[in-house]
Amino acid sequence: MRKRNIQKIVRFSRDEAQDLQKKAKKACLSEAGLIRLLLRGYEPREKPDERFYDVMRELSSIGNNINQLAVKANTLGFVDAPQLKKEAERWHKFQADIERTYLRPDKSEMKWQ
Repeated sequence: MRKRNIQKIVRFSRDEAQDLQKKAKKACLSEAGLIRLLLRGYEPREKPDERFYDVMRELSSIGNNINQLAVKANTLGFVDAPQLKKEAERWHKFQADIERTYLRPDKSEMKWQ
């Protein structure tokens, strides 16, 4: 059984329909997905520009380097494991912060909710 089984028909002017389509595309959402997000009180963000993906690739590279250091250190048996773990956790937090900044929708300040 479908989770969303109630259909609503909404009429838009041409300009409104184009605006909805354009905003959904910018947020990389379907029009229905955009409306559902708005109804839950969130304002979706536009798809990030290429700088975001450059930062994420760099961050991923750093994480891979840390992992390689950990593997090598475990093999050779001389690493400050707590420090390495702390650094890895710091990078994971940074990555989550970047994702939150660029990707997650903001809670709306709309008064009617």
